[in-house]
Amino acid sequence: MTSHQSTQTMKPATAAKKLGVYLEATPAEFREGVVSRAELDALQADPPEWLRKLRRDGPHPRPVVAAKLGVSISGLARGGVTEPLTTEQIEALKRERPEWLERERATQAEVRKETARIKKLHAERDRDA
Repeated sequence: MTSHQSTQTMKPATAAKKLGVYLEATPAEFREGVVSRAELDALQADPPEWLRKLRRDGPHPRPVVAAKLGVSISGLARGGVTEPLTTEQIEALKRERPEWLERERATQAEVRKETARIKKLHAERDRDA
């Protein structure tokens, strides 16, 4: 008996998420097909021009926008940002520093600080146990 290995594929939405790009901004042939693991690896290793341009200029999906602004995805929503943003729009927000952005950045900094404190506490407890 011979073993037949099937090719692993994923939906375009999953591939776009793994690539860190906004699905609706990708080329039609990407959105309308399926992406194999090998194709995804190839796109990551040697991105075509459309992928490089999307990563550079956007529009970016919410997780990327949140990371570039230093806030959570929930913080984006609280700030009224519900649509994908371009790199230019993100840079404009950084320059303008609206009140909601400053507030959400401070909240995110507190969350990181608390996470580090808890991690340290657990490490000390595990060491002493």
